[in-house]
Amino acid sequence: MIKAILIINNHGKPRLTKFYENYSIDKQQQIIRDLFLLVSKRPERACNFLEVDDVFADKDTKIIYRHYATLYFIFCVDSNESELSMIDLIQTFVETLDKCFENVCELDLIFHIDRVHYILDEIVMGGLVLETNPAIVVSNYEMANKLEKSENPLMAGFQGVIQSIKPK
Repeated sequence: MIKAILIINNHGKPRLTKFYENYSIDKQQQIIRDLFLLVSKRPERACNFLEVDDVFADKDTKIIYRHYATLYFIFCVDSNESELSMIDLIQTFVETLDKCFENVCELDLIFHIDRVHYILDEIVMGGLVLETNPAIVVSNYEMANKLEKSENPLMAGFQGVIQSIKPK
């Protein structure tokens, strides 16, 4: 089971935190700090799997991470999860973000955190993997965006203004 999913930038600032187990805010912040120190000090060519005993309360926690540009994508899982499947899940998550935001960057995570959480919830819910096909997740994301725009008359009017201004 997945215990937590974190996205942290190169300076240690969390850009997305999703804990699937109940921890106090202080414990969550301590976990984020400890994990960032662990993964940021590792060489680029080092293995992306870590077994940690002292970060979480239980002893069977594995850390699987990938470093893309300025962001660390960190998945904390129990010992029953496959490391390779989690690496693949990170890749799926990043590819999906890339398709939804057209070359995702750190600012997309900051300014569209609600959409990022929606995408993550399409892939993982309650610590269990729901969907691993990026095309299905992107389709659901686009359908939700269309529904949101159709229900919000202000956005519909704003889109009409934009369309009338654009040169043809």
